[in-house]
Amino acid sequence: MRSILVIGIGPGGPDQLTLEAVAAIGRAEVVLVIDKGSATEDLRVVRAEMLRRHGRADHRVVQIEDPLRDRSPDDYDATVRDWHARRADVIGRSITDELDDDGVGAFLVWGDPSLYDSTLRILDQIREDGTDLAVDVIPGVTSVAALAAAHRIPLHRIGEPVVITTGRRLGPEQPTTSTIVMLDGDAAFTRIDPNGIDIYWGAYLGTADEVVIAGPLADVSDEIVRVRQALREAKGWIMDVYLLSPS
Repeated sequence: MRSILVIGIGPGGPDQLTLEAVAAIGRAEVVLVIDKGSATEDLRVVRAEMLRRHGRADHRVVQIEDPLRDRSPDDYDATVRDWHARRADVIGRSITDELDDDGVGAFLVWGDPSLYDSTLRILDQIREDGTDLAVDVIPGVTSVAALAAAHRIPLHRIGEPVVITTGRRLGPEQPTTSTIVMLDGDAAFTRIDPNGIDIYWGAYLGTADEVVIAGPLADVSDEIVRVRQALREAKGWIMDVYLLSPS
């Protein structure tokens, strides 16, 4: 039976690989890569460095073109489900074409596969469609953990929960508990009342390009908007995450 390793590789720094991830990378005969275009060349360089350090001498890298999807759909859930189905089709064909019946393939997943990543859902779909696969998951350092480390803070107040959500789900009301916001394409923190809220923001966490800003949201919101726009224009992409904490 073919085996697929889903390896969490952290938010961007090659040194953030766990020992388990290093060992798993060394097992992979074929590394399957979703090609998201030239804008993410920096990420390809980091991934290539990980493979140079830890991959098998005879490993192969297979690029899979990512199906296009509407980034501003009327029905977000339906659009994403359709995109996942098309991804499952192209990835499933790549697995069967590129791996022998007992071959070992791998996906290198930024951060951790459990948190806002579609790889495991798509592999489930591929198995439901009739492809026999053994799937092993190797957890990775999350951008959430890297954010807390960069700011040297705990994520929660004493005895309270932490909410993890996306920019799309962040409403105009103030959060009443510590809230981590990921996948925020349009600075959703600017839509809430900033009074009494602290923000801890970070981009390119764990890399040489890491940038962090923290302070009362009312004081630093404009600065974060300005900095993230400048970074996006300079690099062509941005990976950022932030914590909103009631004061």
